[in-house]
Amino acid sequence: MGIGLREAGRLTLLPDRQSTDLWVSRVIDYVVNRQNEDGGYTFCQGTESNAQDTYYGLAILNLLRAPFPNIEKTVEWLQNFVPDSIYSHYYVAKALKLCGKEPDRNLLRKFILSLPIVNGEFGTVDVYAEVASEFLSILMVVELADMVDVEINRKKIVDWLLSFKNNDGGFGAHRHSNLNSTYHAVASLFNLGYPVKSLRDTLEFVRACEKPYGGFTVIPNSTTSYMEHIYYGVSTLNLLGQRLRYP
Repeated sequence: MGIGLREAGRLTLLPDRQSTDLWVSRVIDYVVNRQNEDGGYTFCQGTESNAQDTYYGLAILNLLRAPFPNIEKTVEWLQNFVPDSIYSHYYVAKALKLCGKEPDRNLLRKFILSLPIVNGEFGTVDVYAEVASEFLSILMVVELADMVDVEINRKKIVDWLLSFKNNDGGFGAHRHSNLNSTYHAVASLFNLGYPVKSLRDTLEFVRACEKPYGGFTVIPNSTTSYMEHIYYGVSTLNLLGQRLRYP
């Protein structure tokens, strides 16, 4: 997530400095205008702040080297937020890190140690290709465990992830590969210390999703490219030590 965000956010491909500055200014204005009075952020103006949008708002501003407005309020909102899932724990912890603050280590450690994933135990995997990713929770757990020094069964997690690597090189449940799952699997393997650059057939799958007219598709034989698939494609190439063919 964070690794890909830095790579995908490079501005060197924009045609000139003037257009870059205008683009950056408009994005910053958009994000800042999504901050609520309580210091949190929301995707849609007029709705309550939430942990996910607060993290992404801060991450975008950080990527564009813009200061965080009302950072004291944001930190207070994050510290008062009561996470109740792996997702909310993840976004709160990552957002606090961006603000230069540490998450509640005791709370986070207790939560992580309660998860079966830590011991290499896994539940049912969703087959539907357009979900965010059946491996997203794995990526989050690995990042959070490293953040607060929780030991996890890395070998079991690596073996489990590799069991979802398909004949086409991509990753996905029930032998159906998609770019979303492939990114989260590769990113998790990378964070677990696995030599992902050795996954040559995975690179071939990602290249098959990369289109000459620009962008990436969720599966090779699709034609429509969406922003999330561009992010996953660029980020996976970065993890594999490769660059775009059609920037």
